[in-house]
Amino acid sequence: MDSIKIDFGTLEQPEGGDLVVFTDDALALGPSVTERFGAVGDILRRAAPGERFKGKAASALVIPAPAGLDRVDRLVVIGLGPASEREKQDWRAIGGVLAGKVGGRQATVVGDLPGLDHPADAMAEIALGARLRAYKFDTYKTKKKDDSEPDTATRITFAVAEPSACRRADRRRAGLADGVNLARDLVNEPPNVLFPAEFARRTQALSKLGVEVEILDEEDLRRIGMRALLAVGQGSGHGSRVAIMRWNGGDADAAPLAFIGKGVCFDSGGISIKPSGGMEDMKGDMAGAAAVVGLMHALASRKAKANVVGVIGITENMPDGNAQRPGDIIRTLSGQTVEMVNSDAEGRLVLADALWYVQERFKPAFMIDLATLTGAIIVALAQEHAGLFSNNDELADRLAAAGRSTGEKVWRMPLAPEYDKLIDSRFADMKNTGGRHGGSITAAQFLQRYVKDTPWAHLDIAGTGMNAPQTETNKSWASGWGVRLLDQLVRDHYES
Repeated sequence: MDSIKIDFGTLEQPEGGDLVVFTDDALALGPSVTERFGAVGDILRRAAPGERFKGKAASALVIPAPAGLDRVDRLVVIGLGPASEREKQDWRAIGGVLAGKVGGRQATVVGDLPGLDHPADAMAEIALGARLRAYKFDTYKTKKKDDSEPDTATRITFAVAEPSACRRADRRRAGLADGVNLARDLVNEPPNVLFPAEFARRTQALSKLGVEVEILDEEDLRRIGMRALLAVGQGSGHGSRVAIMRWNGGDADAAPLAFIGKGVCFDSGGISIKPSGGMEDMKGDMAGAAAVVGLMHALASRKAKANVVGVIGITENMPDGNAQRPGDIIRTLSGQTVEMVNSDAEGRLVLADALWYVQERFKPAFMIDLATLTGAIIVALAQEHAGLFSNNDELADRLAAAGRSTGEKVWRMPLAPEYDKLIDSRFADMKNTGGRHGGSITAAQFLQRYVKDTPWAHLDIAGTGMNAPQTETNKSWASGWGVRLLDQLVRDHYES
């Protein structure tokens, strides 16, 4: 059963369930509410002072069995803040609050949003926020933690002036919500279920949307020469894979947009083993790859008018007798050599081969990689921003703008030749880590050595992709971070 069902219709008298209305900070209600539900204004004026409800943005007031509304089980009032700030409203957060208050119930939302240039888009954004908030991962729960958890789908009907316009706007976003939630599912799965071959198998479901999917197994990777990626997985009982996903929605001769994800299904650290405390979180070390899969789902669902290739390197970093050792020297696909000084700096080895492969085979218009790459980026930026590194100012600026629009914010970090000396090796072309100082920067410097002149950006999502901050639209350990950001980037700048 879907956890939430959303529709748009005209205003009718609710038959049970919740009635949801919006108000500003002056507790003013829209005309549809005052005309059809005259009792609401009086109820709100009486209840608000006692509950200290002032209509602040994303605040809510719940009134059970409201007098004068006989067919309504509960009245839910959601604040929008000052009317003067309506165009800057975070509608997704409003949708998250809405879903949080009516979870597992039936609700009618009277959608008065006066003063907006594009009210249908605002309603669709509210619906997107509600879908994101309603996500839950309970596949392995055999009983509920508490009886208050809803076991029925949330059903929300938006009563609006132009339901057809809202439905059109919503259809453009429904696949985006599905893509985010697909990425969340992948990251939340336990590593004994989502090992490399299974992860690769799940990408093949995208073929139902028209995505061409190609899987490279270990024999293919050896033949191609992806020795760095294979080195990461050689201590695991699960063979490594590369999944290639292609969406051809643009002009036949247009260069594709390329998105590359780190897919380490479990990262023990290898021989340089991690401390045991919190190691279970390392099932999420494939969040970058999950975001690429979710993005491909979102783009194909809305039939994006662009050619896009998504490539994910999928492996597992384990410490058996065949694992790579500190001191090993690896010849990467590019021909460059790497002295492996710390087997827990493995993600950059996966991406090094993937980046080189993508630019050589697909000649993309740009490359963007996503990876839970370094703890250092969390030290620098906490969990509020992902680290952005780029060799191209235009691409970096467009990513930053998409981040501001979606709330998936990025902060540009430096790349400079002075950092290269920290990863120079006495025995090979480079080391795979430069030590404690500037750890996220030296990781990006390492990746840059596998990029030629192609515009490129690296997103270090260690702080945003897993064990994620809890927001009005995300109550999951896995956030699906990056899907909305990159969908917005493509939508704004790269569709024909």
